[in-house]
Amino acid sequence: MSLRMQAEKYRDDCVRFLRDMIAIPSESSKEEKVATRIIDEMNRVGFDRAWSDDYGNVIGQIGNGPVRIVFDGHIDTVGIGNRENWPHDPYRGKIENGYIYGRGASDNKAATAVQVYGARLFKDISKHINDLSLFVVGSVQEEDCDGLGLRYAIEHSIGAKFGKVDYVCMGECTDLNVYRGHRGRMEINVVAKGRSCHGSAPERGDNAVYKMNRLIADIERLNERLQSDPFLGKGTCAVTHISCETPSLCAVPDGCRIHIDRRLTHGEDKALAVRQIEELPSFDRSSMRVEVLTYNTPSYKNKILETEKYYPTWVLPENHPLVQAGARAAEQALGRKAGIGKWVFSTNGISSMGQLGIPTIGFGPAVEEDAHTTNDRVRIDDLVVSVAFYAALPQSLKQL
Repeated sequence: MSLRMQAEKYRDDCVRFLRDMIAIPSESSKEEKVATRIIDEMNRVGFDRAWSDDYGNVIGQIGNGPVRIVFDGHIDTVGIGNRENWPHDPYRGKIENGYIYGRGASDNKAATAVQVYGARLFKDISKHINDLSLFVVGSVQEEDCDGLGLRYAIEHSIGAKFGKVDYVCMGECTDLNVYRGHRGRMEINVVAKGRSCHGSAPERGDNAVYKMNRLIADIERLNERLQSDPFLGKGTCAVTHISCETPSLCAVPDGCRIHIDRRLTHGEDKALAVRQIEELPSFDRSSMRVEVLTYNTPSYKNKILETEKYYPTWVLPENHPLVQAGARAAEQALGRKAGIGKWVFSTNGISSMGQLGIPTIGFGPAVEEDAHTTNDRVRIDDLVVSVAFYAALPQSLKQL
């Protein structure tokens, strides 16, 4: 019997589990209830152990061998925005035309569903379960701070207790292809100082908004000339928020702040991105400064891991053994060759590969274009394929 056919027996259970998770709102730092639901499912399907660490990540373990593999899917979601814009209840997990709809269906609760049942199927079919240690991680706070929860789980909750992690596979949307990297990113503010005066005589002051407006125009032009990479594509920068400080609406603003979303392609890093802004013609060093933001929001377990919001670029070479193992597993699950590609958005891979250097790939149902939208969805047939993939990958890795 093919692995895909064996995965079929978990179709209904996987659908039920995913719909249950969708029904539990779990925005970043509010994942406690969905974490409890996931631990219950891990215990129900026969994981050797399932727990939440002191940061709030869910961790399920199967096997206790020397090769350590992590499957990661983040369990937090973005919010729903204006509920009136949704064509259906975002927390119902509606089934229609072979899809499950709802917040987190694509990004990223489907990953947890298929990884839990993929690990269960692997346990069913493996004759050498204790040749490896398989950890399914439901990481927290990814939407707010990519990689933070997963890094803590890898370094402290797994690495410090069981040993160094050898491989990571993430379940972010790949449309059933094997992904091997993406651009990095960083969150930057630029602050401009001016001098306030009465709005009836603006020449007496120094308008911080006008100064910032000239810099914004330079940033727009900077975006057009940022370098490109044949695989990852072009680096980008975009001003995504503007605010000002002013004594009143009848006064010239004495402060202005912008937020920049900076995406970093191969060869770009934090120092370069900051320097590029500081070297723009309209950047006034005497009255402007660049800030790389920090993240210090407590997890739902009230633990703070303060970190700079710089998320490095990462790429695993296509000929790397993990990529090839992923390709073999995908072909076994799909019955055809899978594409090898990259994400446009950012993932927890910035910690596993970008910061810790652990070989990392991704495979998941759903498509990036549906993430963070009111069309958040995943195809049920693709859940079954993904269960087969996650059962096949550990066996494929044994061939390395």
